[in-house]
Amino acid sequence: MDGLALRRICVALVVSVWVDVVAGSAIGNTVINCNAVSEMKTLGPVDEGYSGDVEQVTGIEPGTIVTLEHDVFPDHLRFLELSFTPGETTATVRTKEPLDADLLATSDRTLYYALVCGNANKYRNARRLKVNDINDNSPKFDKKFYSTSVSEIQSVNTEVLRVRAVDADSSPEFSLLTYSYEPQTEDFSLTNSGAFLLMRRLNYNVVSKYNFVVTARDKDGRNDTTSVEITVDDFDNLNPYFSHSLYQAVIPENQNGALGEITPEAIKAQDGDTGINVTVTYSITSVSPAKYRTSFDIDSASGVLSVVTSFDREEMDSSSISVNIRAAQTDDSLKTADAVVSVTVEDVNDNAPEFDQSDYTVSLLENSPAETVVFKAAVTDLDQGGFVGTLQVLPETSFFSISPDGTVRVMNPEVLDREVTEAFVFQIEAKETNEPKHSATAQVTINLLDENDNSPIFSSSKYEGSVFGNQTVGMLVVKVEAEDADAGKNGEIHYSIEFGNSDGYFSLNSSTGEIRLAKTIPLEENRVLEFPLYITARDGGSISRSTSAQVFVRAPGNSKPQFVQKLYQVAVQEEQDPGTLVLKASFLAIPPDSVTFAVTKEADKFSISPAGEVRTIGKLDRDEAPHNYSVEISISDGVTGDTAVVEVQVTDINDNSPVFASSSVTKPVPEDAEVGSNITRVPATDKDSGFNKEIRYSLRGGEGRFFIDPVSGMVSLAAELDRETTAEYELLVVAEDQGRPARSATATLLLQVTDVNDNVPKFSEPQYQLEVSEIQPVGTSLLTLSAEDPDEGVNGRVTYSISQQSPSSEPAVFELEASSGILRLVQPLNYSEVKVFTLSVRASDGGTPSLAGNGSVVVKVKDVNNNPPKFSQEIYNVAVFENLASGASIMMLEVTDIDEGGFSNGHFLYTSDIFEINKQGLVSLKRDTALDRETQDSYMLQVVAVDQPTDGLSATAQLNVAVLDYNDNTPQFPAIPYPLHFPEGEYSKEKPGEIFTILPTDADIGLNGKVTVSLMSPHPFFSFREDGMLLAVGSLDRESTEMYDLVLKASDKGSPQRENITTIRVSLTDVNDNRPEFSSSIYERSILLKDAEEGKLLLTLSATDRDMGNNSLITYSFSEGDSSFLALNHQTGEVTLTSDLADVTEDITLLLMAVATDQGSPPLNSTARVAVNIRVVSLEDGVGFQRASYNFSLPENQPKGETVGRVHASSGSDLYEISYGLITQTDVFSITSDGDILTTEELDKEEQEWYILEVEAVDTRTPPTSAVALVRIQVKDVNESPVFSSEDYEALVFSIAPYKTPVVQVKAVDHDVGDNSALVYSLSADSSSFDVEPSSGLVYVVSAADLGGQTVTLEVKATDPKGLHAKATIKVIVQDSASSSDVTIISLNQPANFVERKVPELEKSLGKVLGWVVNIIQVWSSDGEETRMLRASPRTLVSFVAIDGGEAISAEEVTKRLQSESADVKAELALLFGDGLHFDVETGSPSSTSNQALVIALGVLFALSFIGLIVAMVFVVRFKKCGKQRDPDQESLHISRQTEGYTNYNYQNDSKTPQLSNANRDESRAEDRDKAQWDRRADEEETSNKASNGMALRGHTNSESDESHTSAL
Repeated sequence: MDGLALRRICVALVVSVWVDVVAGSAIGNTVINCNAVSEMKTLGPVDEGYSGDVEQVTGIEPGTIVTLEHDVFPDHLRFLELSFTPGETTATVRTKEPLDADLLATSDRTLYYALVCGNANKYRNARRLKVNDINDNSPKFDKKFYSTSVSEIQSVNTEVLRVRAVDADSSPEFSLLTYSYEPQTEDFSLTNSGAFLLMRRLNYNVVSKYNFVVTARDKDGRNDTTSVEITVDDFDNLNPYFSHSLYQAVIPENQNGALGEITPEAIKAQDGDTGINVTVTYSITSVSPAKYRTSFDIDSASGVLSVVTSFDREEMDSSSISVNIRAAQTDDSLKTADAVVSVTVEDVNDNAPEFDQSDYTVSLLENSPAETVVFKAAVTDLDQGGFVGTLQVLPETSFFSISPDGTVRVMNPEVLDREVTEAFVFQIEAKETNEPKHSATAQVTINLLDENDNSPIFSSSKYEGSVFGNQTVGMLVVKVEAEDADAGKNGEIHYSIEFGNSDGYFSLNSSTGEIRLAKTIPLEENRVLEFPLYITARDGGSISRSTSAQVFVRAPGNSKPQFVQKLYQVAVQEEQDPGTLVLKASFLAIPPDSVTFAVTKEADKFSISPAGEVRTIGKLDRDEAPHNYSVEISISDGVTGDTAVVEVQVTDINDNSPVFASSSVTKPVPEDAEVGSNITRVPATDKDSGFNKEIRYSLRGGEGRFFIDPVSGMVSLAAELDRETTAEYELLVVAEDQGRPARSATATLLLQVTDVNDNVPKFSEPQYQLEVSEIQPVGTSLLTLSAEDPDEGVNGRVTYSISQQSPSSEPAVFELEASSGILRLVQPLNYSEVKVFTLSVRASDGGTPSLAGNGSVVVKVKDVNNNPPKFSQEIYNVAVFENLASGASIMMLEVTDIDEGGFSNGHFLYTSDIFEINKQGLVSLKRDTALDRETQDSYMLQVVAVDQPTDGLSATAQLNVAVLDYNDNTPQFPAIPYPLHFPEGEYSKEKPGEIFTILPTDADIGLNGKVTVSLMSPHPFFSFREDGMLLAVGSLDRESTEMYDLVLKASDKGSPQRENITTIRVSLTDVNDNRPEFSSSIYERSILLKDAEEGKLLLTLSATDRDMGNNSLITYSFSEGDSSFLALNHQTGEVTLTSDLADVTEDITLLLMAVATDQGSPPLNSTARVAVNIRVVSLEDGVGFQRASYNFSLPENQPKGETVGRVHASSGSDLYEISYGLITQTDVFSITSDGDILTTEELDKEEQEWYILEVEAVDTRTPPTSAVALVRIQVKDVNESPVFSSEDYEALVFSIAPYKTPVVQVKAVDHDVGDNSALVYSLSADSSSFDVEPSSGLVYVVSAADLGGQTVTLEVKATDPKGLHAKATIKVIVQDSASSSDVTIISLNQPANFVERKVPELEKSLGKVLGWVVNIIQVWSSDGEETRMLRASPRTLVSFVAIDGGEAISAEEVTKRLQSESADVKAELALLFGDGLHFDVETGSPSSTSNQALVIALGVLFALSFIGLIVAMVFVVRFKKCGKQRDPDQESLHISRQTEGYTNYNYQNDSKTPQLSNANRDESRAEDRDKAQWDRRADEEETSNKASNGMALRGHTNSESDESHTSAL
């Protein structure tokens, strides 16, 4: 069955049900009387339109015929019919058609009929049915269009037209009509009889025709409309008029003829009676100034105004001329109109610009910075406005610039080098912007003055000389040469030896640079003596400049070729080109070029050059070839030789980039999408493996509104979208693998935001104000309203309407055009009746649902100023939040003035440093001003409103501003004990334990200051109560966990919410909650009487308690079966005999119950059974072990199944067999039928050293007897190799790092115990650049000066006392981006030791203010004395380097920022050191003394390195002889870290240094390590400053030096 058929069935069912209901209920029920005359019966009433049963008739006698007949009105039977069947006793009168009261109007809406009995009497039963009229007819006009003409001089209160409509309803209630018309006008009125009456005089020029729509309505609103047109006939009664009273025209100077464009339109006048429109003539009445009267003429017919004589603007006093013109009617010259034409003579560019000089010659100091002012040129122009144009330097490639005001400045300071160019010659040009673009030029000559800006430059950075056995005093060893490009004394050079000539072997000619031998050098065999000389070349400038160079003089003796190391370890990346340098082997040979090298192993893969450089022969493939090579190299001079091994490790490289499935993806996103919703996934793949294959995704662009899951690549919405702000986002999806270096790929994701109707139309102004003269003509356009809706399509289409006029009027005074927003005046204004109209206007868009914006229009009727202004309130109270933005609006002061213009020309007088009020009365917060409720919570202003600038009337009001709280303070925790001690126990949420009340505070008020404290994450054992009480809500067992570290969060109720986080520790105190535990549940011993003696030890009770302190102290006693034969030691648990048992004559068994009781409160105890068998003759009545206990041991790490030992038991008879079983430790041990105890797994002493076993022996007696023996098994230690916590470390240091600068601390662990766990750290290969502290594993710098820009790989060993060791690799990146010129020094009025302990915090504080990463190098006391002694006025110097993007910032730039941000620096440091903190920037330091100390320290360090090498060789020999590993530096030279102050070049992770991103993946571990190094080094210095007496590198210690006492940078 289809849907249509189903609907038809449903309709039919409904209709049938309705018919049944109607048919079943008649209007009236009657009993007919056919035997007598009956009275008339009235039925109803019923509403017209009724259809159905009218009367249900009963009482019809059988055989009687009843008929329906008319009564009075024959036509009434058209509505009725009778339903009757002869023989029936009932009949029904029903309708044939719906009842209509309008057709029954003649019978007063009553239906007449009669029921007639058909018997002999034919009695009539008359009926009257009342029918109610309903309003079912609408009015109808006689015509659809009415029209007439009316003269404009027609008298008022006369009828001009009549309309007529008729309503067909019969009752007056529904046929009475009312008339109305649209649009409403005050010119006519419409009476309820349909007559239009003239209410005031007509004006043809204002309205020439009226068109109305007239509506006739009945009571219920049924209506009909017709159109009415009234035409106004004109009458000649008005003067002519100009279109505008003022016209404006512009004519260029030197030009005549008709004026061109005249604004607002061409001159035109016409007859005021527009319907008659008589022609007019034009004339000039006067010109001002009058001397120009003859210069103008006007066409009398057209009104075209012309200039007869041209003007010269430069000769005129004013460029404006007023021409008064008149128009007169041709039929009546007395009917005239006047207007003014304002003619402006426009300037013509007919004068060229001029410079104040034809050429300029100036002098400028070379190296002047950019923007340095050289001179200023002046340009003039006689034309109006002076010179308007551009200034430029010719040629444009010049190195100088000129600003619009004529100032010539340095543009490229790099070229201001007198040594390159002594003078610059160029031109400057002034060129007008306007045509014909006149121009002028002047020549400029700039002569550069010399500055001592060049340091002497050596011809080489290093010089070498040799002295051999044939040396002679005075011989030339080497000559150094330097040049200085400066002129005069700035370029004169003098040479000197700074240090390295302490023995006086050499002399230097200060003028020529010749170094000669001053005395004979004693040469040594088998050694090359090296003399490093440091030469300085200094110029003669007033502030001299110098440069240093090194001279190495070698004095060789006899030697044999040998490698410096026997083993080299190096890593090489795969796929490197053939010839890649693997390493350069260091060797000793005299002379060096007398030896030959060879590769004796792996020669097909590697080669070695005559210089000892090992290189690859072909590409190394890690995947298809070995990962490691052991290359053997040899050196020989033909007589002797040496060999070494180079271990080469081939490392993998990341050679595949990720690939996106698609390089460009476009997706739509609704602008109302929820934040967090997924948008699309942009996947990528990588062919590599391991870390090189792992991909991490990131987004670029999107203004932070999108987020990408770094693992899955799913892009989701992170912030709300607004299509009207941004319609689409083009994102760049970056996929980066985890290789090093990382490889990446990008894809473009275009997200198009689809529109939602979410913007309300907004008027261009919230309130429009305009002033309208009360004589303004009706129909004038007053204002064009404008509203914008940033939505698109129909959502952004705006229509306008007036929702309310205040005060209201009928008809309305204004109308607003829906499409254009034009506001028109449609009724005349009268100031005496209404002074101000306020219109509520609405702008609605076309969206679904439609959104509407409201605005208002204030129309003021103009009058004179005779009323003072009036505030809407005498006192204004307003509240604002303290975070109100600077310049934000607060409220509008409403000031009214019933005079013309209201308060539009008024202003406000007030006094306030915080607030400002504009002319509109808008109160706002001043710019660069902020409110702080915590400082001041209210303000009071007296505001005076003055309505005019001069002689104005005024009113005064008071403005009270209350500052509301904003959540701008973070909750603060109170002092909390550390740790919090709390007893262990059984706690629950129902019965919690109260630990400590923590009530954080907040300086804000209300919800912003209401603070709640909670745990950072839910904890099963702890929670907070609302009053801040920390509760224990779970079972706390000290024996399981002794301490809990909890992270607390204090949150306020503000919005945005602020929170603070801190960490507390809860330490559980012991409660006696553990009972003592016996080692065995049964203790049994048998003894022969003959063996008994007083004091004999039978057995020992043993129990343990997991509690601590007194709660774990155990005493023993017997609770049951006490025997006089036995004694129990309450402390040791030993059970002994009290006598020799001489009185015992038969076998007895003593059964006792032993009790172990602890010393807790209350004490707890446990019990064990004790059985002592005393036998007279034999013990062999049951199973017995040979010994009550056994002690075995075995080494750790033995394979399972290892035999531990054997136990043996005897049954006392050969008839019985014995079986063994373990009662305890069955998971670790097993026992054989022979009593052999075996291991079931490997045992580790570090996990458990002792095992206590209970072994049971059972015989085959009936019933069987058994015995238990106690077996103690000790696992003995086996020396195991130590293990590093990480096999690879990475770190960074600067090349200027001094001796003992920490690099990284490695850590190895040895799971052995005792002496086997003591570890010694060392480097696998000797290094002249780095070393490691043997005990701590701290790797430090020896000298990194020559390693700048290199990466050094070190291998560290951790060795235990028995020679087992582990290795770890350290990759050290040495940066040379920092130099001594990048070191900044500040001084603090704090003790040095106090500053040292806050170094990490000090770095963060300085970095926060400067905006760079700060690494503190050194902290030292300024007076050079003991740094730990507190002085009355301490002064501590701190040197540091600032890093940005991996590059060091120069000290000069850092100093400038410190000085410019000094207030912020001081405030930040005061948070760290207190309010009394004072700091200074040490400009110009380090001083020259420091520089000398720096060079001297370098020389000493260089010399020490040779001494250390010799001593190290001696101790290597000693080490090999004695088999011990010792530190030659510390045992021989006693070089330890004993510098006064502290130096730190340790790398700190910086996200801006990508090459170090893997330096330490565990950031928290790195921070702990750095802090530990600072604390440890500070402690070491505190205890070792005075103890240092070795060869530690110390600086001056006199009070005149403020330099660092550390090794040179």
